[in-house]
Amino acid sequence: MVVYAAFLGLGLSIGIVGPTFQDLAVNVNRNISDISYIFVGRACGYLGGSVIGGFLFDRMNHNLILGLSMLGASVGLSLVPFCKKAILLVVMMAVFGICTGILDTGGNVLILHIWRSEAAPHLQALHFTFALGAFLAPILAKLALGSAVPSENHMIADMSNHSELTLPPAADLEVIFGVPANKNLLWAYAVIGTYTLVMFAFFIVLFFKKIPNQEKAKEAAQKIRTTKYQNALLGLLFVFFFFYVGAEVTYGSYVFSFGTRHAGMSESQAAGLNSAFWGTFAACRGMAICFATCLQPGTMIVLSNVGSLFSSLLLVIFDKNHICLWVATAVYGASMATTFPSGISWIEQYMTIKGKSAALFVVGAALGEMVIPVVVGSLQGKYPHLPGILYVSLGSAIATGVLFPIMYKLATAPLHSKIQESRKSEDQKALLSTSRFNDEDEDDYGEEGAEEEWDKVDFEMIEMTDTMRNSVIETSRKILRESPTEISSHLLSNDTPFSSSLVITGNSPVKPLPLDREKND
Repeated sequence: MVVYAAFLGLGLSIGIVGPTFQDLAVNVNRNISDISYIFVGRACGYLGGSVIGGFLFDRMNHNLILGLSMLGASVGLSLVPFCKKAILLVVMMAVFGICTGILDTGGNVLILHIWRSEAAPHLQALHFTFALGAFLAPILAKLALGSAVPSENHMIADMSNHSELTLPPAADLEVIFGVPANKNLLWAYAVIGTYTLVMFAFFIVLFFKKIPNQEKAKEAAQKIRTTKYQNALLGLLFVFFFFYVGAEVTYGSYVFSFGTRHAGMSESQAAGLNSAFWGTFAACRGMAICFATCLQPGTMIVLSNVGSLFSSLLLVIFDKNHICLWVATAVYGASMATTFPSGISWIEQYMTIKGKSAALFVVGAALGEMVIPVVVGSLQGKYPHLPGILYVSLGSAIATGVLFPIMYKLATAPLHSKIQESRKSEDQKALLSTSRFNDEDEDDYGEEGAEEEWDKVDFEMIEMTDTMRNSVIETSRKILRESPTEISSHLLSNDTPFSSSLVITGNSPVKPLPLDREKND
């Protein structure tokens, strides 16, 4: 529940940038195309945070890492409205991106570790809370708090001149860092920053809570899954999430500006259009929690790709029709909703996902979030009369629609015999490791389901041991009957019960076992 609440804050943090984009431009006295590089800063931080989180989550306490990431996100987000320089705003967005990258990677890995094969609906619930936060962000920014920015400031923000505006004489500190004139901008970021700070406190409480060692035993008991083209599949998933997340974040961030500048909507209408996208996005993810229990992840991905392609095509054709914009935006948001969690659930069926693998997916998403918004910002700056955001959305939908059939073909390719034998060996190691954890932590188990699981493992281990022991005893008896005089004086060591160090004498083709070993057995 704490991770779900943290992802709600993540959605609020990501979604607040779109409706406050023009306000941030006014705050730093730049136009929209000039400050589009805040997406680069946030995505670069997101990229670095994803890589860092992928390594840390395999080595450190999950709750501590998530708590520290929420603390950093709270600080960075709260300082964003105070930035009076574009470069400082980019830096703050980068700090915020590092923390959210760690949170995104860690949240997905933690849900997979807890639920494993049953993780599909729980992943949908996790990303539903993110979408819910993104849906509430425009309401918080524009509808609940309102807009106090004068119309002339918006005219300044929309000027085509890319140079910094002339400011009245002021102290250097005030020019770089100061209280924003728009108090609603300040309150919007302050509320979200306070919320993430509360999440930090919850994670710290969980950090000091004692966690039984049975979680390690359950992790060791999991079978190691792999595919024939594992590296190629990971690379294609990297590209797949690059286009998907890039299109999702870009549309959610630029649809407000697109509605006001290209479609001729008022601010309240554009904010409503933005909320329509995130609202259907969140609603469909909420329904996907139930759908994931009866539909395969691959089926949900195919349905999402078809819906994204159809709706983005309608947006391109009817780019100035308000009714079509509302309907197609709602369909586009619903179609984009389940792709990311379904993609993680789908690949988990074919290979084991750990921190590094999850980090690779989030890195691809971060690169998409970094590159695609910049492309759209450049298109809006150079060709203000063209709906660049819609063209990019259509291209991304085509790319994801083509990539998934290729990934499915690679994932379902039959394994080589050597890979199958290696996987069986890994499963046996996991079984032995599970038995060891069961012996050490027997007193910590209180659930009947866990006890029954360990009893089955112990029973299988006892059967394996008895079979091997009986085979050794029978072989030693045969040897003793056939050539008792050729027993070597070099006896078996007690530390290696199933290996022999006897010296063969005469013409005996076998290594006899000592008599006292038979008696002990």
